[in-house]
Amino acid sequence: MASREFLKILSSARLGDVSAQQNLASAYLKGSFKTPIQPANALIWLEKSYFSITNQSLEISSSNFSQLSSLYELIAQIPLIEVFKSPSFGFAWDLFWKLAEENSIPAKWQLANLLMNPAHAELQAELKQWFKNEKSSSTVATLSKYNFESLQELAKQYLHELGDAESAYQYLAKELLLQLQPKNQALSSLWDAWVNDGSEEALYRCAELGLTKAKLALGLRLARIDQKEELEKSSATKSNASLKKAAHWLELAAKDSDRDAWFALGEIYRRPQFSGYSAAESDRCFDRAADLGHPEAQFRKGANLWRKREKLEEPVRGLQASYWVWQAHQQGVSEASELIQKILESVPTPKQNDWHELATLAEHALNHHAEHKLDEEWILLCHRLVIANQFQLSKAELLLCEVSQMQHEHCVVVDIRWELPKILPRLIQIETVSQRRSLLAAGKAFAGIPSDQEGNLRQRRYRFDRVTDWLKTRINKRQPDESDIELA
Repeated sequence: MASREFLKILSSARLGDVSAQQNLASAYLKGSFKTPIQPANALIWLEKSYFSITNQSLEISSSNFSQLSSLYELIAQIPLIEVFKSPSFGFAWDLFWKLAEENSIPAKWQLANLLMNPAHAELQAELKQWFKNEKSSSTVATLSKYNFESLQELAKQYLHELGDAESAYQYLAKELLLQLQPKNQALSSLWDAWVNDGSEEALYRCAELGLTKAKLALGLRLARIDQKEELEKSSATKSNASLKKAAHWLELAAKDSDRDAWFALGEIYRRPQFSGYSAAESDRCFDRAADLGHPEAQFRKGANLWRKREKLEEPVRGLQASYWVWQAHQQGVSEASELIQKILESVPTPKQNDWHELATLAEHALNHHAEHKLDEEWILLCHRLVIANQFQLSKAELLLCEVSQMQHEHCVVVDIRWELPKILPRLIQIETVSQRRSLLAAGKAFAGIPSDQEGNLRQRRYRFDRVTDWLKTRINKRQPDESDIELA
């Protein structure tokens, strides 16, 4: 039920009281006197007030000027978007453009928002049709020279003016301008603002628009993690709330497969002050970062596997650890270079090995096997001699190693426990081109060969003695050409 004050104002407004009409419009705009907010009704009374003032006399008195000023202030508060269906919309439309020409900031914002905001695309289509129908009857003569597209350009100009000037609408204008930019251009400009000017607002907006590196940078900033520093040095005093926000943005970046984000998440989950503390989750994040190629994460994973090697169930102890440490070593992690020397044996100079002389003769024999008419078992044994020299194998390892299975990406696995259980397997790093070439050639020779074709250990020893005697007596009589040898 309307209050007495409202009914009194309504009665005066109906009698033509300009002040009462404006007070009534204000009540409909602000909800005064327990009045329901109805912008369309407010606009109707403002229109009546405007014509009451302008029809009083041809010359506007000081009192009329004051009434017009207050009316313009109220008009600018009318939500233009909400009154499109009002019969008084044409009045509001013309008056808003007049106010904008007089540099009314609220009027400029309302017009720009109505004509440029992508969220109002359907309304803009309806407005364009309405404009075509109503343009000829416009009461503002200065707008008769514009078409709808020109008005949109003018509205965009207003938007840029609002974005550059300090006002209550500056932030809204910048937001809308950002929406109007192509996404890649928007991201580029925002990222440049962050990189060059250190604008945190730009960083937030860039992250919200989905730029992975912005989400990462924001997460690191919130947690005070520098990519080159340990978290414990820089964020020991960070609150749980800050770390939760940081984890949120880092998780979003991690979903984009950003390895630095996964690594930073691993650090955060290790912080005692973080409510989500979880060593298992931290390890999972580090493992994911390692899978994506993060060098520090690869070293962490390798070192962790090396510490737990006694408890792990793997065919050759330390093989998993050696792989990840080697990966980190390849990316220049100094700690990895030290640890890999403990895990993998290194024999980079075949010329210093015990089998060098025989391997040289075997290499020559392989290069001329058709001439010497070597049978398949002898060819295989010659390959074994070459491999033994490249990786300094013992005689038992030379005879028994599974040549077709010993090569891995970063090392060779020498495991003869199938025949001699007490001899522990060895991991030897692959370091030279000649080592890889010898493994490749031997792998081709042994491909498809049945495991029992070379016989048992006694048979292999017998063949070894025959082949080595033959190499020393027949091949050693002629000096092999250097072109035949590719050992070193």
